[in-house]
Amino acid sequence: MKKRLYPFPALISGLFSAQILASIHVYLSNTSLFHTLYALKDAGYLTIPNRQIMQNLNDFSPAFCGGVFFSLSLGAGLSVFTLITVQLWDCLFKRSRMIFILISALLTCLIAGVNISGFLPIATSYFIVIPAVVFITALKWIPVRTGKNDLLKEIIRIAPVILLTLLWTTQMDRNMFQDIRDNLLLSNSAGLMINDFYYKYTLYPAQVIKSQEQKTLKTCCLKNIRDKRLADLLETKLTEFDYLNLPENSAVDMEIDKAGNTLIFKKRRAALKVKLRDFLSNPGGVLKKFSFKCDRYRFFRKFTFVSFLVGFPVILYIICYGIFFFILSLFWGPGSSEALSSVLCFLIGVGLFIPVYQGREEGVKNLNDLAVTNNLEVILESRRWQERVAGLKIIEQKRMDPAAFRAYRGLLQSPYIQERCRLVTTILNSGRPETYEDLINFLDDPSPNVSCMAFYVLGLRGDKRAVYEILKRIKTSDHWYKQWYAYRALKALGWRQTGSE
Repeated sequence: MKKRLYPFPALISGLFSAQILASIHVYLSNTSLFHTLYALKDAGYLTIPNRQIMQNLNDFSPAFCGGVFFSLSLGAGLSVFTLITVQLWDCLFKRSRMIFILISALLTCLIAGVNISGFLPIATSYFIVIPAVVFITALKWIPVRTGKNDLLKEIIRIAPVILLTLLWTTQMDRNMFQDIRDNLLLSNSAGLMINDFYYKYTLYPAQVIKSQEQKTLKTCCLKNIRDKRLADLLETKLTEFDYLNLPENSAVDMEIDKAGNTLIFKKRRAALKVKLRDFLSNPGGVLKKFSFKCDRYRFFRKFTFVSFLVGFPVILYIICYGIFFFILSLFWGPGSSEALSSVLCFLIGVGLFIPVYQGREEGVKNLNDLAVTNNLEVILESRRWQERVAGLKIIEQKRMDPAAFRAYRGLLQSPYIQERCRLVTTILNSGRPETYEDLINFLDDPSPNVSCMAFYVLGLRGDKRAVYEILKRIKTSDHWYKQWYAYRALKALGWRQTGSE
């Protein structure tokens, strides 16, 4: 039985290795961020995250929890890729030395891609350590091939994975993750725990791989600009894009020199030369170009995202398969246990697919049904939250005022996160004064999904009265994700850093 479960220890060892590397990776990023935020705080700037989060950046717990995201994305992808490679090399190519060399060459290309914009030691270690650990573990556990039908057996074993992949691919679009969240995660206690874990810790690993442009706050130094009037002008322009000027002795994201009428933007080895007039006329474009030039994590980000889409679901499938096989093998033989385990995993995959599919289809059907649109009052008073959310989607799509419906006040008190979140998005369409207070109240919603959306909508509405309320919550919040959305709302409302917060 142990030999039949060889993918299980191979993948677990890969995930364990990934978690160790990821925890170190995120911890080093956190400590670097701590020093940056401390310098910004001393300079009088508003920091995101705030002091409450800052004091935890040097702890190992946020690094470990943040590392889980890399483990279940990049770690899962590399582990699955290596395991499949080992299976093909062993079963199909009979452990050919030439194929092994080709596999090694492919891995070398991946490592080269990671370092194409500059050497990244820890990022590189993922692509060395994880494949090596999974490869060695898989070879140790993989059963000896004795029959001519070994490849056929492997194909049958992975057939449910292929079928589930094809099934879920039908839902692939920009709304897929939102639909999974609404119909799977937010509808049960286990899903809520996963959702809250995501919102609490996802920005720690994200900080590691963000480009300079994607980061909330960036630092710069203008010590080499001797002309004070020009330095003040540049500082004003840079502050608009959250490049905050720090004293000379600080480590910064960007230094600026001037040679004649040319500005030189520098970070490590990266440098960008731009005419002064070109920067003043289009500072955003220049800063975006500089961010791209010094972005060393482009390949790593893309590979991590693809790994999450492919590796994470496969990892879940194999773990479930291993658990089912272990339990069933206590009562039946290996062949029957394998078949039943595959069937059970397939049924679970289909079972998870159904509510997502139904939720989408219900919304699309209602949106295209004129009769339903004309009976929104009835839909918004339905006993089923799914129907009410579908009605709110119609209101959002057709840019109708939700406060014009008699069910509006009742919806404000809904116990369903999905419903409150969707309601907040529709309030953007309302110009009624009372809806401003409703949005302010939603800023304190216990669900980060709802409160973040409230910050977002307040920013889009453009009511500058919200600046005070948002600043107050940024300074007292203990949730980084909420602070991030709040800061973006401030920027949308025209607020700017002054260095005297």
